[in-house]
Amino acid sequence: MGFELRDHTADVAVSATGESLEAVFAAVADGLAAASCDDIPAADAGGSGDRFSFSVTAENREALLFDSLDELIYLRDVRAELPVDHCVDSITVDESADGSEMWSLEGSARGIPLTDVDAREVKAVTYSEMRLERVDGASGTDEGWDAYVVFDV
Repeated sequence: MGFELRDHTADVAVSATGESLEAVFAAVADGLAAASCDDIPAADAGGSGDRFSFSVTAENREALLFDSLDELIYLRDVRAELPVDHCVDSITVDESADGSEMWSLEGSARGIPLTDVDAREVKAVTYSEMRLERVDGASGTDEGWDAYVVFDV
């Protein structure tokens, strides 16, 4: 499970898989970091950066994926740090009395100062071709999640 960068017309795409919804969200976020920087210093190899927490809410699962990636791009810009080593601790769904849902994500990342890496600017996440779906195995068993996201560079 993990991610793969894919060329996309004038953009870059991330294809990711994960055993859980949390794992696929984290894998896409790691793909965003990889699209931004070729060489990310590892934390255990003396790499810089402290962990920080973030949370996002949205009206559906796909919007939560979009909004969480958009939040990471925003945090990169305001903190002047590249978010890497993503961990999604929880994704929850609350239903209101009127039947509408609110999805929430709690996660963390390690922020590497942009001055410590040679980062390319990923301008935005897009809904273009976005896909987030459960993967069923040949015997009908749950195989995890698959996501595809295009980023504007």
